Amino acid sequence: MERRTESDGRTGSTSERNEAVPWRSRTVQIVLTSTALAPLGVPLISPALPVFRDVFGITDAQASLLVSTYFLVGIVLSPFIGILADRVGRKRVLVGGLIAFGVLGGAMAVAPTFEALLALRIAQGTAAAAIFITTVTLVGDAFDGVQRNAVLGANVAVLSATAALFPVVGGALAGIAWNAPFLAYLAALPIAAFAQIALEEPDRAGDKGGLAYLADAARTVLTPALAALFGVAFLTEFLLFGVVFTAMPFVLATTLAPVLIGVVILVSETASMVVALSSGRLARYLSNEWLIATGFACYAVGFAAAWAAAGLAGTIVAVLVVGAGVGLLMPVVDAAVSDRVTTEYLAGAMSLRNSTTFLGRTAGPVAFAGLAITAGVGYDPLLLASSIVAVAATGVAVVAGPVRLARVGARSTSA
Repeated sequence: MERRTESDGRTGSTSERNEAVPWRSRTVQIVLTSTALAPLGVPLISPALPVFRDVFGITDAQASLLVSTYFLVGIVLSPFIGILADRVGRKRVLVGGLIAFGVLGGAMAVAPTFEALLALRIAQGTAAAAIFITTVTLVGDAFDGVQRNAVLGANVAVLSATAALFPVVGGALAGIAWNAPFLAYLAALPIAAFAQIALEEPDRAGDKGGLAYLADAARTVLTPALAALFGVAFLTEFLLFGVVFTAMPFVLATTLAPVLIGVVILVSETASMVVALSSGRLARYLSNEWLIATGFACYAVGFAAAWAAAGLAGTIVAVLVVGAGVGLLMPVVDAAVSDRVTTEYLAGAMSLRNSTTFLGRTAGPVAFAGLAITAGVGYDPLLLASSIVAVAATGVAVVAGPVRLARVGARSTSA
């Protein structure tokens, strides 16, 4: 498998160059600016849901569909988008996704009814999935080894930073006018133009089509190793969205004002950003498998600390540890998937990763709220249960990781 690895043009040792993010690379610039749009999807409009409810005269449950349908579409359609990116090219899918994301988002500002707004939102979820899939695929195409970890870490850092910023922006825009937040989606259009001009289409191997392509893609992607990585992606997001974005806010609401709950989440996102930026350096010393084990260990410690925390200080320490786990896990999963899939089928593999990620984000809040309220378990026990689940995940990663790494190494050596 041949890969085109971009150079950042800096001097220094090979290891220093490989672990650094090549900020001057056009691919990196396009990937990171496109990724910065991702939190426009949910964090930007979440603070404005009560405003949309009042404007359209709908219920809270109806307003929440603007969030849930956005992810559900991505779960279903991501594999098809991945196949499209593998067959027609990453650049076409990314540019098309950016244009659709911007145009559909801007059109929401003039939606005459809630039904029209929801239809535009569902279509926009498809465009967002195209952006998610092609950005990480482009990194897998263009970079190798620890530098791939470094660039994917920067990608997660950008995602965390903008996810922390956009709720504030969305709330401020909603204070100006109900439809002002949707105008922010138009920022995708100049990024699409930049990608069309500056991005080079990665070389793609093979020219199979139809059933032959689908059969080979299935054999390449549906392996035990990749299934395990997709499971890691699901569990990472399931626990993050179930604990940090659902259970903890309700637990903290009994003693803290909403603004302080926002600070707690901001601390978690900041820790994730800082650790993700170190992904390249960490990958020099630890394999992806051991980084996954370390990430779940951070989850286990952080969730247990959140369960035991008696005040704001203890909670902040807990979410710092959880945020570090997120910063370890998210870039490593994409790097490990890229290591195991040829360029020809990489977008397809990343699309399945995207589906499992979206599924975790959707299922986590539903499961935790259902167990806490409907089943009467309460949120506090769920924090401790999440820690136990993370301990089990750590143990599995520790036991299976070195074996799996040895198998990959053996295949690579014999190739």
